[in-house]
Amino acid sequence: QVQLVESGGGLVQAGGSLRLSCAASGRTFSSYTMGWFRQAPGKEREFAAAISRSGSITDYADSVRGRFTISRDNAKNTVYLQMNSLKPEDTAVYYCAATRSVWSQSQHNYDYWGQGTQVTVSS
Repeated sequence: QVQLVESGGGLVQAGGSLRLSCAASGRTFSSYTMGWFRQAPGKEREFAAAISRSGSITDYADSVRGRFTISRDNAKNTVYLQMNSLKPEDTAVYYCAATRSVWSQSQHNYDYWGQGTQVTVSS
């Protein structure tokens, strides 16, 4: 099993930056593909970014591509989401998740989830 704990959320003005972190328990972190998802008020949870087990492959939702960067440090059992040029529409609860699948953007394929961290972007 993997336990995930997100941190780094908060309130930021439009155009600002935040860096989210997700710390994972266990010794097999490098065997999981990791993803970041987000859920805005009144909306369904959606994919934001994913990173492969080694970190060599990343992918992003079109809405965040070019502004967000996902990375991981397998030695520290941590995955990050650097968010730049934030917009009010980025306001959401952000969740990190882990899957043993080789690759997936579908939340239904992710087995473990953190509790989420709130990101609020003011205009």
